Amino acid sequence: MPPTALAPVTAFGRIFPPREDWLARAEPEPIFDPDLPIIDTHHHLWHRPAADGKGPENRYLLEDYLADCATGHNIVGSVFLQCHAMHRATGPEPMRPVGETEFVAGIAAMSDSGNYGPTRVAAGIVGFVDLTAGDWVTPVLEAHIRAGGGRFRGVRHSAGHDPDPVIGNSAPGLQPGLYLRDDFRQGMRRLSELGLSLDAWGFHPQLPDITDLARAFPASNIIVGHCGGPLGYGRHAGRQAEIFGEWRKSAAELAKCPNVTMKLGGMMMRLAAVDYMALDRPPTSQELATHWRPYVETCIELFGADRCIAESNFPVEKMGIGFAALFNALKRLAAGCSADERAAIFAGTARHVYRLDC
Repeated sequence: MPPTALAPVTAFGRIFPPREDWLARAEPEPIFDPDLPIIDTHHHLWHRPAADGKGPENRYLLEDYLADCATGHNIVGSVFLQCHAMHRATGPEPMRPVGETEFVAGIAAMSDSGNYGPTRVAAGIVGFVDLTAGDWVTPVLEAHIRAGGGRFRGVRHSAGHDPDPVIGNSAPGLQPGLYLRDDFRQGMRRLSELGLSLDAWGFHPQLPDITDLARAFPASNIIVGHCGGPLGYGRHAGRQAEIFGEWRKSAAELAKCPNVTMKLGGMMMRLAAVDYMALDRPPTSQELATHWRPYVETCIELFGADRCIAESNFPVEKMGIGFAALFNALKRLAAGCSADERAAIFAGTARHVYRLDC
């Protein structure tokens, strides 16, 4: 059975090491369309020792990701997304996140050697820069570009905020309206001048802010994570129909911005449609697809296949489902698309928006 001690307040919105024994209880299922090329546009790599030095470490490195990729789908490449991994311990504070790009570029170089198989892990790297940091922004961006060895593609500066403390915001002390602030937009201008993208991450109440940002920077490449971050726990619990209506209205406005691409997936712990801590086994791909269908199918309808990309959000989603079933679910949700549209959603669009050659 699942452990009785949950993370503080709620398991939703919190990250803990995947439970391998629980994942092993998943019902076996065949891989759908196993030859379809996939670029996983959102995963993390990290090594986080237990805070108390006694509990389980949270480790997800090259061999761990490749083990998940080897479960049947044709993962040809991937994009790493910032997760506060391996920041430098010394030096000016704004420059410390460059350590994460250095760390991932080393793993990407290992992958590029071919010694670990054909998947191009971290062919694109998205790091962190505090875009409100004024004159620091440009030199830090340039340091990331140098550290990335030709792989650095942009920045994720998250804006997820909710007044309910149960939710768990993107960063401690985060205030609402980050994407509307003048200092953020000054940094956004510098980001765009260097030809870099913004991975925008907020909860569904922040979608109008992302729309405002996209309209203010129509030439900038903005990629929105996790279907726009619909919330289903805390003060949002039990309001599924209302939340979906709010989300859809905001997503429809956002989709009018041609410079915005939407990631499909990443809703396991925020949408909270599956209480994975209370299940005896992980959901099947059919079960997950049923929960996610309204959001994913609406994104495809609103943005089109040329502005939708697939993501695993591993190892975060691994708290609630295995890699094989996750991509089976995404393939089920794209089953109504044409072959060309599926090829775009799972790889072609990613090559364009992240400028990849895998």
